[in-house]
Amino acid sequence: MKIFNTATMTKEEFKPIEPGRIRMYVCGPTVYNLIHIGNARPMIVFDTFRRYMEHKGYRVDYVSNFTDVDDKIIKAANDEGVSAQEISERYMKECLKDMEGMNIEPATVNPQATQEIDGMIEMIQTLIDKGYAYEKNGTVYFSTRKDPDYGCLSHKDLDNLRSGFRDLKVSGEEEKEDQLDFVLWKPKKEGEPSWPSPWSDGRPGWHIECSVMAKRYLGDTIDIHAGGEDLVFPHHENEIAQSCCANGVPFAHYWMHNAFLNINNKKMSKSLGNFFTVRDISKKYDLQVLRLFMLSAHYRSPLNFSDELMEAAKASLDRIKTAAAHLTDLSEAGAEGQMTETEQAIAEEAKGFIAKFDEKMDDDNNTADALSVVFDLVRFANTKVTEGSTRALAKAVLDVLVELTGILGLKVLPEKEELDLDIEALIEERQAARKAKNFARADQIRDELLSKGIQLLDTREGVKWKRV
Repeated sequence: MKIFNTATMTKEEFKPIEPGRIRMYVCGPTVYNLIHIGNARPMIVFDTFRRYMEHKGYRVDYVSNFTDVDDKIIKAANDEGVSAQEISERYMKECLKDMEGMNIEPATVNPQATQEIDGMIEMIQTLIDKGYAYEKNGTVYFSTRKDPDYGCLSHKDLDNLRSGFRDLKVSGEEEKEDQLDFVLWKPKKEGEPSWPSPWSDGRPGWHIECSVMAKRYLGDTIDIHAGGEDLVFPHHENEIAQSCCANGVPFAHYWMHNAFLNINNKKMSKSLGNFFTVRDISKKYDLQVLRLFMLSAHYRSPLNFSDELMEAAKASLDRIKTAAAHLTDLSEAGAEGQMTETEQAIAEEAKGFIAKFDEKMDDDNNTADALSVVFDLVRFANTKVTEGSTRALAKAVLDVLVELTGILGLKVLPEKEELDLDIEALIEERQAARKAKNFARADQIRDELLSKGIQLLDTREGVKWKRV
């Protein structure tokens, strides 16, 4: 399997530190509001990568944090007149609801920055002791010039960056020894949450949080660090500097970054009125549609969000679900007995789609091409598994479809849902009307149910229904 490594700008053969195990850290959201669809892309992309690696037999230790102390959280708390903790806890819960709706597997650990302060103070002190950090008036800075490898991830020309900072006049900037030095610890301001430290009562800088959480839950060196491409610099660059200088060993062997999400070919922005939360989308679409949409492009390619593309994703998901429902019906009501030789050949051909799927995913988590394999399987199933097929064949092909869609995190099996008693009564009345050849009444009931969002399907196995 090959992964595009941002640090080397090449696809590299993946080799875990420990055979059969992957240590993976994915930067999570800052919880000051409902998550937006830009947040959703890395969640879905790297959850799918995790599922695929588990499919390949790896144990994946998957850590994704919540940043629960931040300027935006403090501002939201002050605006509402509540504590920062109340804001962060509220939106962590809401984020987890949205993640469940998108079928994101629970992380091995979801650490919170505020619960890891002691570890941050310890790492900062280590950096000071080793000469990589310094304190000025209660603020601790990391000295980028002391790290000879600073810039190894972003490949930026640091001298040009420094010259661009010459005219920057920000309170506290004059204390820095170098304009690219960044904050590890900052003194508290009035109305802010704070913790005691050897340097001041204050709070950690953003970058140190992830270095410490990755170290605590995954170790000094991890296999994969991932996140959105907006985090490459300065966040991930600074994580590398802190972690390598403090721990004395490489931080992460592979760096994976997803590209931006645009809205109707424009950058998502509240000022442009094109800012959508995941909760907004859930009011119009099943979040499984959003998931399929996110996987329809390669994760390193920019992705454009639009109503037309979401409708296309909805139609695509419906195609898969329809095929799954048909196979489910045949696996329950098809011909009994063992598969014929012809059917055994069909079942073996169906299993061959797993290898095709794996080939696409092995090429840098190419979910777009892997989805194409799923649609090829749907066409195959619709052609090869018919009303006369055995239950065994239908079940064999269904198992392959469920396995592949499951790796993508798509739920395609029909859900067992209870109908309201009045709806069930109407369905029974329609059945009686059809038996009595009162087709006018049967059609009337069918239309009435359709107006209630229930579509009836008359099949050889009997009447079935689905929500529309």
